[in-house]
Amino acid sequence: MIKNVIFDLDGTLLDTKEGILESVEYSIKKLGYTVLSYEDMLSFVGPPVQTSFIKHFGCSKEEAQRAAGVFRDYYKEKALLKAEPYGGIYGLCEKCLDNGIKMAVATYKREDYALKLLKHFGFDKYCNPMHGADNNNILKKEDIILMCVDEMGAKKDECVLVGDTDNDAKGAKTADIPFIAVTYGFGFKTEKDIISFPYIGCAHTPREIFDCINA
Repeated sequence: MIKNVIFDLDGTLLDTKEGILESVEYSIKKLGYTVLSYEDMLSFVGPPVQTSFIKHFGCSKEEAQRAAGVFRDYYKEKALLKAEPYGGIYGLCEKCLDNGIKMAVATYKREDYALKLLKHFGFDKYCNPMHGADNNNILKKEDIILMCVDEMGAKKDECVLVGDTDNDAKGAKTADIPFIAVTYGFGFKTEKDIISFPYIGCAHTPREIFDCINA
């Protein structure tokens, strides 16, 4: 029985693409990198930003860290709050609360940025703990998930991670907790995209997540 839900942030709780894409575009121009397609820029949403710079521009780790600094400075000052909660997500949180289900957040977004966003949009009313990545990309998704599990005092088989990308699916698998995929975010688009990963449910809207939890 699922008693604890751990949410991803980008593409699961919030549509953050406007602020992230604006910051990616700024960083690319500032650093003199080749302009990317919209789809390639969209792939920056979710994974650690250093990983995305390495993937698309062949950066060294040191160069990627510097690029991440440019991205983060702009994102923090100009674009962080350019986000929108997904329709029905607050209703889901209220339903979980009413049914005694604890909620947490485990995201690859840097923790200080994540906390500012989550508090701004009122998710701190529902979710505790809320954890994100460190500045140097040392923590992996599974590490962040397990921090939440530990702080919730929960058993793994009574938890579930809800997320929209293969990074989330892989993190849940490595952390050895169940996974619910959502297709309304930035990663998975259909249930066919998820079949190579272990999962217990697939939600096409936030409202369907509760049905997956109680299936």
